[in-house]
Amino acid sequence: MVQNSYVCIAIRPVEKGLKRVFPAQEKLFFNESEFNNKINIMITKNGCKVMKCLTSVLFVILFATNLTAQSPEVKNIILMIPDGTSLASVSAARWFQRYQHPEKVNLNIDPYICGTILTYSSNAPIGDSAPTTSCYMTGYPSLAGYVATYPVADPVNDIVPMCPEKAYQPLVTLQEAARIAGNKSTGLVFTCEFPHATPADCSAHSYNRSKYEWIAPQMVHNQIDVVIGGGVSLLNEENKQFLESEGYGVFLNDISGFRDYPGGKMWALFADKDMAYDIDRNPEAEPSLAEMTRIAIDKLSRNENGFFLMVEGSKIDWAAHANDARAIISDMLAFDEACGEALRFAEQDGETLVIIVPDHGNSGISIGSNKCSGYSSLSKDQLFGSIAKFKTSIDALIAILRKTTPADLRKTVLDLTGIALTDSECTQLLQSSDYNLSSLSDEERMKGSKMTKIVANILDKYTCFGFTTTGHTGEEVFLAVYDPRPGKRLTGFHTNIELNHYMRNAIGFDNRLELLTDEYFTRHTDVFKGYSFSIDTSKNSPILKVKNRKTTVEIRPNTNIIKHNGNDIKLNSVVVYVDKNETFYLPKALRGLLER
Repeated sequence: MVQNSYVCIAIRPVEKGLKRVFPAQEKLFFNESEFNNKINIMITKNGCKVMKCLTSVLFVILFATNLTAQSPEVKNIILMIPDGTSLASVSAARWFQRYQHPEKVNLNIDPYICGTILTYSSNAPIGDSAPTTSCYMTGYPSLAGYVATYPVADPVNDIVPMCPEKAYQPLVTLQEAARIAGNKSTGLVFTCEFPHATPADCSAHSYNRSKYEWIAPQMVHNQIDVVIGGGVSLLNEENKQFLESEGYGVFLNDISGFRDYPGGKMWALFADKDMAYDIDRNPEAEPSLAEMTRIAIDKLSRNENGFFLMVEGSKIDWAAHANDARAIISDMLAFDEACGEALRFAEQDGETLVIIVPDHGNSGISIGSNKCSGYSSLSKDQLFGSIAKFKTSIDALIAILRKTTPADLRKTVLDLTGIALTDSECTQLLQSSDYNLSSLSDEERMKGSKMTKIVANILDKYTCFGFTTTGHTGEEVFLAVYDPRPGKRLTGFHTNIELNHYMRNAIGFDNRLELLTDEYFTRHTDVFKGYSFSIDTSKNSPILKVKNRKTTVEIRPNTNIIKHNGNDIKLNSVVVYVDKNETFYLPKALRGLLER
């Protein structure tokens, strides 16, 4: 390796004229606390013109000094995300478990809790799942709704300075890098539908998390070895056939096939969209999160090069949005059982890093509320006894009540919640605008609220849990880590950026994500500069056509298959098209198809 080569990286604006350089062998990407001490470099009024030229210099030097992936210190990473889990949700689950089973004082995660993580969007302290998990996966915070995509700069509000020229660029994720650069197996386990924000953050790219028509095919074509979760209705026949042609076992609402399949590559989906809350789950139709995690680990661990697995307790977040304390608790406990599976494997394996961290808080849940007189002196039986009688989530209870006749409302609510409805509460249910079996006239019902709000308010009156909102919250989230390397466990307070750096360092990818992004997600105008190309947007999906003499290349987005003179060629990554800037992002190496 060449010694004493130097690189400059533009990190943030500083006083004009200041510049420092450092050896290429040193760490190239720093957490926020190191920015001021380690690197200072001038950024002109034209912003990223300096950064752009320095990036080119960086890549020249990196390749010249042979700075590739370092020797990995761990072989496997299991990232476990209890979506939207505030610390009070963890405490509530722990206390509820102890209430029901006095001998179970601790959760599986308890011995490994070691710090907190501050998560945020690129321009706002409170983030949604898309930009927060995206930062865990890429090392870059992003805008609300952005999935593993560089944000549009917002100079007035940006928490970390963002480069305007990079807006909308797909960013290679840790999961993608593990497969491409590490030849590792990859997997996703979740209880939401598969194109939802958190699983999508690992394996797809979009500035709009709701664009399932873009995200779903990207995930199908991104060569993920194991995918287990919800979303049967979102896997269309074309994508199903593609998976089967690639050697995957595909199981749709087939729990027996899922359990019995001996192969390594598998997609197993349950329910039309999201899977049931654990309290409502039919174990004969849907597996537990723990079982899905165990099976995923079994299949992925067959790869001698290791694996990257993301497991999400998706619906803790959904329960928090609904202010459904019972569903929060049951799904948190189900997630903790899944953590137990991962931690047991890691302790036996000795080469696996397990990270357990929410992506953000939700609902402002508290154990104790002013609506309960003297709540701070209540016993554990008084705090948790009433909610222990709830046999369903709020969503499931509402679905049942909508099919219940007015005469049976009291009995049904009593059987499923232990609550004896008052006359006033019965009247509120009858007045629900969406209770079609109500004995009241349409005119009388249309004045009422929807049953979702009414039922949630009734149940809330009989518990001592408090909520400040039905949305996300901005407090730090807990961090739990099992690290097999002595003295290397991440502890204390850190940011979402720093957590990404910790993970990438552990598997030897300190600088690889940026290198891979540059190689695999380059603008088509740069890749095919000097050649004749056009974009046909007359059909549902745009087509990029490039010509050179007798060579023609046709490229469609959201897939890893392109056509070269009419023949299919499989890429090692998906192609992404961004309509905002009418740009295809694709591998630099495609230029070679025209230079043959």
